Amino acid sequence: MNVRADDLPVVAVTMGDPCGIGPEIIVRALARPEVAAACRTLVLGDQAALERALDVTGISLNLVMAEAPPEKSVPGNLYLRPLTHLAASDMTWGAPTTASGGAVVRYIREAARLCITGEAEAMATAPINKEAMNRAGFPYPGHTELLAELTGSGEFVMMLAGDRLRVTLVTIHEALADVPRLVTKERVLSTIRVTNRDLDRYFRKNPRIAVLALNPHSGEGGMFGTEEVEVIAPAIAAARAEGIDASGPHSADTLFHFAANGGYDAVVCMYHDQGLIPLKLLHFDDGVNVTLGLPIIRTSVDHGTAYNLAGTGRASAASMAAAIRMAAAMATTRRRDAGRGVRG
Repeated sequence: MNVRADDLPVVAVTMGDPCGIGPEIIVRALARPEVAAACRTLVLGDQAALERALDVTGISLNLVMAEAPPEKSVPGNLYLRPLTHLAASDMTWGAPTTASGGAVVRYIREAARLCITGEAEAMATAPINKEAMNRAGFPYPGHTELLAELTGSGEFVMMLAGDRLRVTLVTIHEALADVPRLVTKERVLSTIRVTNRDLDRYFRKNPRIAVLALNPHSGEGGMFGTEEVEVIAPAIAAARAEGIDASGPHSADTLFHFAANGGYDAVVCMYHDQGLIPLKLLHFDDGVNVTLGLPIIRTSVDHGTAYNLAGTGRASAASMAAAIRMAAAMATTRRRDAGRGVRG
């Protein structure tokens, strides 16, 4: 589809923790020509924090105050909707406060509102400090749970993605000892369904999904565990009965070679490190965190606040730029399919 310069999708970009690298990687990302060519952006954040980020990075962008997304993408302009006016004491690098924790929630809520109302077509988020957010009275484990509440979403899945590999997780931040009891047929099947639906919607029609085993060598016929036979294989069978191109359970020690070489469109993993170790090996700098299952498009960086780098101007913006571009690409796909009458 040929998109006019003034018809690019709108991506709302949340500034994240002002005490971390979020403001710096945003200005670096928005200075990249390929980002400006992909979408129109509106940053939701704090003017003083963005001005400081421009100063420490040496990036030359015109900071333009805006209440609404720009009508066209203008290279060299950074459009900011200032939602907070934080004191300098609330923006000390590496020292988040209750005020800064509350500020990040305000940015996220407004970005979600813009997406829900259609004023923005996607949102891309910079990293936050969950402890500060909780101290401010918002007891969410992270972005995803807050966004699920704001959008009324019951089923959501974390996907980490790059050009060569996409992984989704059945369990996320759980102690390894707790994973076997949390890997249920219902949970595996739900993850496969959400992965399939949103990959089909935004990335590739009729995606090929590999589902991993929990135990080494797929349990080796029950010698190393029975989850594959009792839980994972029945979930795959149920998914296939619904027309989903899912296969497995695959042994994790070999499957990623084939997935990284184009054999599959996504890999459903049973626990955090099973998926994130290979993903970060291939996409340490440019990996993107995508929340599947929401009625809105949300992408994020695949890293944290990096307080050790905050204020140095040296933090890489590769993941932030990739997150914005992926959000724009997903929005463009949805817009194209809507024009064709494809049900989303």
